[in-house]
Order: sequence, then C-alpha cells, then structure tokens
Amino acid sequence: MSLLLRLLLLIFTSRRRSRLHVLDTCVTPFRVWLNDLDVLLHMNNGRYFTILDLARVDLMMRSGLWRQLKAQRWYPVVTLETMRFHRSLELGNRYDVRTRVIGWDDKHIFIEQGFVRDNAQVALAIVRARFLKRGGGVVTTAELMQLSGVTQSSPALPEWIARWSEAEGGMVFPSASSIPGQQDASIVTRR
Repeated sequence: MSLLLRLLLLIFTSRRRSRLHVLDTCVTPFRVWLNDLDVLLHMNNGRYFTILDLARVDLMMRSGLWRQLKAQRWYPVVTLETMRFHRSLELGNRYDVRTRVIGWDDKHIFIEQGFVRDNAQVALAIVRARFLKRGGGVVTTAELMQLSGVTQSSPALPEWIARWSEAEGGMVFPSASSIPGQQDASIVTRR
C-alpha cells in the first residue's frame, strides 16, 4: 500500500516538476518511512530496489517517454541489476535518487541510479532494462531511441559494465534433474 501511495505522490509531483530529456539526470526526492525499515531500524535492502523503480518512472514521466510508451503499448522490464551500499538510511532521512541513462546496446538500456543524502552517496545501482510489447515481442533499442528522439550513438559503457552484462548470460536455471531430490518430469512414470 505504501508503494501505491508513493507512486500516486510521484505522479502528482512529477507533473509540477521541470521537464527533462530522457538522457538528462533525473533527481527524485524521497524520505524514509516507517514501513521502509528492517529489524535493524535502517532502510531494508529490498526497499532500495523498489525505490529505484519509482525513480525510473519519474524520469520516464518527466521526459514524456511514459506517455509515448503507453501509446505504443510498450513497457520496461529490468533484466539485471546490482547495487553497492555505502551508508545506511534511517527513519525520516531525506534523500534523492539520481537516475541517468549511461548507455545502450542492441537489446538493453543501462541506467545508473545513486542514492544521495546530504551530498554523500549512500548506495549506487546499475540497472539493465529492455522494453517489451504488450501484444508480444521485444522492442529493439533502435525503436526505443527513435520513439524518444535520441539520434546519437550510445556513450561507451565502462568495461566492467559490459563484462557484468555479458557474464549474466552464463546464469541459467538448473533443470529439475540437477536439483538434489527432484526428478525430471520427462522421466516420471505413472502407476
């Protein structure tokens, strides 16, 4: 429920804030709420990832991309993300999430999102996303760039991000037969 409330607040405040280009840095303000806390009374690690979702929505809304995506019936999905935590956020802390597109390849958009409190970095995330079509299929990055009016080539991605994205390709779900105590459904016989 709190996330729905935050989304509604974001939609309301995004309309009143400055317009951005999709490649601009979007600064989205937040505050730590009581239900953001974990048992150690600092913001729960999982909540950071949820807040990132909201900050990306803010960028899409303020750049006008959100409306264009809805008209095309396209939607974003996160395919890979990682975060490094530097400091804690505690109840009542005000902080900003700074979101910017740092590059793209044929399939993915790479986004950097940083949590900043009092001009100090709290956490930094890298997110890889792609866009899908509601009727089925994948939106190419070329289609997305055309929709958003971006004509320039992608800036060069840092080498570690390219390696990070490539390394994910080796991550596969195990088959049922390789999980101890599980049988492959194709070899189960009925009595």
